[in-house]
Amino acid sequence: MINAFLTGFFLGFSLILAIGAQNSFVLRQGLLGHHVFIVALFCALSDALLIIIGVAGISIFINYIDLVSDWLFGISAIWLTGYGLLRLRDAVIGKSVLIAQKSSANGLVSTLSFLSVLTFANPHVYLDTVVLIGSVSQQFSGNTKLAYVLGASIASFVFFFSLSYGAKLLAPIMKLPSAWRILDGLIALIMFIIAVKLAYSGNWL
Repeated sequence: MINAFLTGFFLGFSLILAIGAQNSFVLRQGLLGHHVFIVALFCALSDALLIIIGVAGISIFINYIDLVSDWLFGISAIWLTGYGLLRLRDAVIGKSVLIAQKSSANGLVSTLSFLSVLTFANPHVYLDTVVLIGSVSQQFSGNTKLAYVLGASIASFVFFFSLSYGAKLLAPIMKLPSAWRILDGLIALIMFIIAVKLAYSGNWL
C-alpha cells in the first residue's frame, strides 16, 4: 500500500512540476499575495477531481475490455519515455524558462474564471491526470488503488500550496537556469523509471 501511495505521489508531483501557464499564474498570485489560499485550493481540487475521474473511468474501460490493458500500458510507457526525453533535453540545454502570465484579473470571481481556462482548456491536464495517471492505476486494485489515488491527489495539494505560499522564497531560485536543469533532470529520471515499470506490467519487457 505504501508503494502504491508513493507511486501515485511521485508520478503526480512529477507531472505537475512541468512549467506551464497554470503554474506560472499560481506563482505570480503567490508573489502578489492575491487570493493565495483559494487559488491553491482550486488547482489542487481540480487535479484531484480529474485524477478520480481518470482512475474510475479507465478502470471501467479495462474491466470491459481486458485485452486493451497491455496495449494501454505500452502506450503509456512510450508516452512517458517521450516526455522524459523532452525533460532530459531541457535539462541539457537549459530550455525551461518561467514566464509569469499577465492577467488583469483582480477580483476573486475573475481570478477563478481566468484560472479555470488555464486549467481545463489545457489538453495536457487531461493526458496527465485522466489518461496517464488513470492508466498507471491499473497496476493496483482495492485498497492499494485507493492509496495510489490518495498519493496522486495529495501531491497536487502539496505542490500548489507550497508553490503559492513559498513563491517569494522560490522565485530567486527559479530564476537560475541551473535550478531548472536539475529539476528537469529529476523529472526525466522519474518518468523513465515509471515507464519501465509500465512496460513490465504490460508484458512488453
